[in-house]
Amino acid sequence: MLGDDTLVLSQRLAEWCSRGPELEEDIALANMALDLLGQARLLLARAAAADPACVPPLPEGSPVPAEDALAFFREAQQFRNVRMAEVPNGDFAHVVVRLLLFANARLAILSRLCDSADAVLAAVAAKGVKELTYHRDWAGRWFVTCAQGTDESRRRLLAALDRLWPLHDELFTPHPVEQSLAARGAGVDPAAVRAEADVVLDQVFAVAGVPRPETPGLRGRTGRDGLHTEALSRMLAEMQVVARAHPMGRW
Repeated sequence: MLGDDTLVLSQRLAEWCSRGPELEEDIALANMALDLLGQARLLLARAAAADPACVPPLPEGSPVPAEDALAFFREAQQFRNVRMAEVPNGDFAHVVVRLLLFANARLAILSRLCDSADAVLAAVAAKGVKELTYHRDWAGRWFVTCAQGTDESRRRLLAALDRLWPLHDELFTPHPVEQSLAARGAGVDPAAVRAEADVVLDQVFAVAGVPRPETPGLRGRTGRDGLHTEALSRMLAEMQVVARAHPMGRW
């Protein structure tokens, strides 16, 4: 789940490469996409080691490692990412809002995951905390800048917040698998970190002069259950096409 979140959002951020508003921010977005991709690789490798049955079968002799098989040879309904990660990119305000909401929630989770009983997860979390602290700070600074900039930048920021806020709850809605891992000391129940994450988010909203949205979250099955938007299938078709065409390839 955590690996799918970071893999999918990494792909969305990578789509910004060469489209940033200025060179420095273009490079920052690309680097953050690489940070998330690195986290995804480690997390998917750990998932494959813990449960080899989850790895899609490949032709005999294929050199594709397990984490790549999970990334490139699963169908959309087999992914367990939150839907906030998969919605198509909008404008720059959209990427700022999405990254702020995601990084804030994920940083709270990884901070606790550093004490995981699983040594691999603890190590991945320790590395990820440093990266996500930068991601959250970058997005928070741009959130305030857009909110206090021009009428147009504020309008775009509020529009992005209205669009993404209904998906915010999903970041903190626990899945039975997450609750089971948390009970064993290996994982973190996302609901347990919501209050902590809300404090930070409210501080950013207050500085920016943006009221906290009251729009309720979406109910029912979520991305954790394999229920995704059509956008995920289109994104995966582009992301997976080369690997699926050459399952015996070496890179």
